Amino acid sequence: MKTAVYLFTILLIFSCNNTNKREAESATIKHQSNLTAKDILGNPEYLAISYGGYRANSREVQPTILQLKNDMKILNAMGVKILRTYNVQPKLPHAANLLEAISQLKKEDATFEMYVMLGAWIDCENAWTDKTPNHEVESAQNAGEIARAVALANKYPETVKIIAVGNEAMIKWAEAYYVQPNVILKWVNHLQDLKKSGDLPKDLWITSSDDYTSWGGGDPSYRVKDLEDIIKAVDYISMHSYAYHNSHYNPEFWKVPDNEQNVSDVEKIDAAMFRAVEFTKTQYNNVFDYVKSVDPSKRIHIGETGWATTSSGHYGVHGSRASDEYKQGLYYTQLREWTNQEKISCFYFEAFDEQWKDAQNEQGSENHFGLINLKGEAKYPLWNLVDKNVFKGLTRNGKPITKTYDGNIDALMQDVFVPNTDYPR
Repeated sequence: MKTAVYLFTILLIFSCNNTNKREAESATIKHQSNLTAKDILGNPEYLAISYGGYRANSREVQPTILQLKNDMKILNAMGVKILRTYNVQPKLPHAANLLEAISQLKKEDATFEMYVMLGAWIDCENAWTDKTPNHEVESAQNAGEIARAVALANKYPETVKIIAVGNEAMIKWAEAYYVQPNVILKWVNHLQDLKKSGDLPKDLWITSSDDYTSWGGGDPSYRVKDLEDIIKAVDYISMHSYAYHNSHYNPEFWKVPDNEQNVSDVEKIDAAMFRAVEFTKTQYNNVFDYVKSVDPSKRIHIGETGWATTSSGHYGVHGSRASDEYKQGLYYTQLREWTNQEKISCFYFEAFDEQWKDAQNEQGSENHFGLINLKGEAKYPLWNLVDKNVFKGLTRNGKPITKTYDGNIDALMQDVFVPNTDYPR
């Protein structure tokens, strides 16, 4: 009799546990399906990152669905739950395949979470051709790009929470393709109208992702009526800031001041990276001040910022010497601490190294912004996560996630140099 009672009790507990687990999963699924951009942006529990899954030196080699799923598991283990993509071009199905990969993962695991800020690339007429770019007229391809973004947002509403119209499409140093603000305004308004008509989810947020200057945080010539109208029309501001590039182009903050000349090299480097983060905060605050003067209700998040670990050019050993994993680690850690504390989403650039960006120069800085390299090695900012075994059982290209430099900090520091501003420009 006692045995029967014991077995009954065990079965009852097991049944209750299963019921509770199913109820918890059901509540999680319901909660996830109701989450909007308003819920996840600025939420420290939902870290954001810029993502490209390309492994080869050409985007013609598309990552497979399985490779994308493996990447999603790695990023999810890091606490990342929001991704930023850049285009939905018909010959580059990366974004569509990514959304399908996430959909499959959610079906396989009801508790899996990943959301997407879907980018629609915007160009001027003659962009990326042998003809002179016409910055006064938009490319005919823009309409198709927007239409494809709309189709994907409607196909995967549980995943696509934001559409970004353009990437650095208004900043005039993007000479190959930039457009006038009225083009961005046109497409932002178009998407907002689709929300009103029920042709897009009403809680989908619309933005444009651009350099801090394009958002009125720098050169005052950008502060035009069309920009004011864009600020009022978008659901939030997505701004970019790169102290890394400014270590060459605007290096005053990078210079070792007189009062630090006698401290150790590590102290000089640490102080320079503190100033780099402060530089980013200043650009953010400049955008904040201008945007709030136009629309006090508008939130500002960071659509891009990052730090490369290798450079054969302006940022390498013969340039500003900004590029190495130690500096990347300081920038990443301090940036996350600040943005999480201030409830600013930061789509850190970027998750993985991609070698197509400067295919002719393996050591080009654009190939080395990732937190994980092409060998599947976690760079210095993520060494602590390797130590915590968060990547246990996960692989990239069949390889487990290990540390760069075999985790030897002394070996890493051999490639770290004091900031330099005294070189030909």
